[in-house]
Amino acid sequence: MARKLPEINASSMADIAFLLLIFFLVTTTMDIDKGLPVNLPPLDESNEPPPPTNINKRNTLNILINSQDQLLVKGEPLEVRELRELTKRHVGNYGADPNFSVSPKKAVVSLKNHRGTRYETYITVQNELRAAYNELRDEYSERYFGRTFDKLPDAHKSVVRAEYPLKISEAEPDKTGSGAE
Repeated sequence: MARKLPEINASSMADIAFLLLIFFLVTTTMDIDKGLPVNLPPLDESNEPPPPTNINKRNTLNILINSQDQLLVKGEPLEVRELRELTKRHVGNYGADPNFSVSPKKAVVSLKNHRGTRYETYITVQNELRAAYNELRDEYSERYFGRTFDKLPDAHKSVVRAEYPLKISEAEPDKTGSGAE
């Protein structure tokens, strides 16, 4: 004579699974990728070309990265490790050297990448450019406010940002695809 096994009441299993699902959805955090903070131009619905701007070539630091990840700055080859100091010299020149910008407010760094440039090289160059601006802002903050930029109150930070505005222009490669070669 076979014995009948008792059945397990599974009627509340769906409720328990649903409650666990809600619990995990509510308590789980999601990391959000921040990306690079870049100012984009406004969307222009009309296809009219922008009005020409008069930019003194002296105020522009042209940086080209070719498909072999080599830098060409102001027409001369340059190592990435030298880029920060050159950028600081260009932006913080205050008109002293005729080969660099007239003032930090007018200085522009123009970055142009070949389509074959590796992402790591692009990020390294971006980091060096931003580090140059950060160091200039820190030096200015120390000189006038007695502390580094990140420790300043917001009102003083806006003064420093106005003195050293971050102007990095990114140009697309040439239509021919030659880019910065």
